[in-house]
Amino acid sequence: MKKVEAIIRRSKFRAVKEALHSKGINFFSYWDVTGIGNESTGQVYRGVSYSTSDIQRRYISIVVNDEFEQAAVDTLISTAKTGEVGDGKIFVSDISEAYRIRTGEKGGETLN
Repeated sequence: MKKVEAIIRRSKFRAVKEALHSKGINFFSYWDVTGIGNESTGQVYRGVSYSTSDIQRRYISIVVNDEFEQAAVDTLISTAKTGEVGDGKIFVSDISEAYRIRTGEKGGETLN
């Protein structure tokens, strides 16, 4: 099992959510975050200058069986990408085990 975590623009979340569902990835957690990045020049939008390093982002956490890892990553990249600084990051890590609290089951079947 893999944990795929992504920090994306909030404006791209709806498209990412729909794209993940279309790939059969139906369960994930998300929350709003603010972070600091490497960008220091900032952007101008409607005459107002703002920093792209500390604007609101959405953090997505997905745990998938190994065969869905690449689909999740590819979907996040293709859907969340704008080509501009501040599109986000994706992190992938191993999950050693998963348990379903209700039944006590363990393993990859708990993700279905």
